[in-house]
Amino acid sequence: MRKRIGVTLVGLAVAVAGGAVLATGSAAGHGYTDTPISRQRLCADGTVADCGEIRWEPQSVEGPKGFPSGGPADGTICAGGNSRFAQLDDPRGGSWPTTPVRTGQEHTFRWRFTAPHATTDFRYYITRDGWNPGRPLTRDALESVPFLTVPYRGQRPPTVFSHTGRLPSKSGRHLILAVWTISDTPNAFYACSDVQF
Repeated sequence: MRKRIGVTLVGLAVAVAGGAVLATGSAAGHGYTDTPISRQRLCADGTVADCGEIRWEPQSVEGPKGFPSGGPADGTICAGGNSRFAQLDDPRGGSWPTTPVRTGQEHTFRWRFTAPHATTDFRYYITRDGWNPGRPLTRDALESVPFLTVPYRGQRPPTVFSHTGRLPSKSGRHLILAVWTISDTPNAFYACSDVQF
């Protein structure tokens, strides 16, 4: 009888701990952009080497929401403020591979979710003209207003989700910051994509 009670208590403790993890939201929803290809995806597919843990967790670039007034600190934005993924903040001398794009074109942005989460919106920011691609990303390097916002009103997106928006008028090398804001946790997911106009 004692053995049966012990097994039952262990099972109950595991169930409570698992429920607590799910209730925080940190294990419930994860995702990243693959169009334009994000730095975390480039690491995960082996295109870029020496990426550390992000190679196995491209979907886990989660940090505080509220960008740009809140969110990750300057210099840690591409990693969502998560030091485990600091390689994403390393500009690598401005040598991250780029996706070719055209100024003013309609572009399809695609997310892949390992576990979709209730969503407030998706926002896309781009670097200012004259930004320095050899330095870690800061708010001052970005246009202050997103060039595209896609409201999602608390819905859960499908596991592959696309939407289209017009790219701003730019030339040369730029960086697009995608922010997926979760509606029922204090977090958002961040993805940096290097592009060439």
